Amino acid sequence: MQTDHTITEMETDQFCVLQCMKANNAYIFPGFGLGLIISGAIRVRHELLLAALTQENYDKGLIYPPFTNIRKISAHIAANVAAKAYELGLASHLPRLKDLVKYVESCMYSPVYRSYL
Repeated sequence: MQTDHTITEMETDQFCVLQCMKANNAYIFPGFGLGLIISGAIRVRHELLLAALTQENYDKGLIYPPFTNIRKISAHIAANVAAKAYELGLASHLPRLKDLVKYVESCMYSPVYRSYL
């Protein structure tokens, strides 16, 4: 699988937009979607997508986090997105849970299969 990590920057009157061509959906979108679901977000705004990016990776010039620990990363992305939805008043699942990361991890699918042999 080949991914084009070409990034172009566009400036608008309100904010700077980073466009990533041919992004792989395994990175941000599973955590992003889960964050929207657990918060019950009634709208999706650009601030929610930006919440999926970590400042640490952004400072390193990385748009995507390392894939080595994707489940943990996805849990934190979901918690960050949900937290931002609550902060912006877009969340409909009230009240806000205290430990969003723990709740997200409990909602994540775990591919554990029983042995019938």
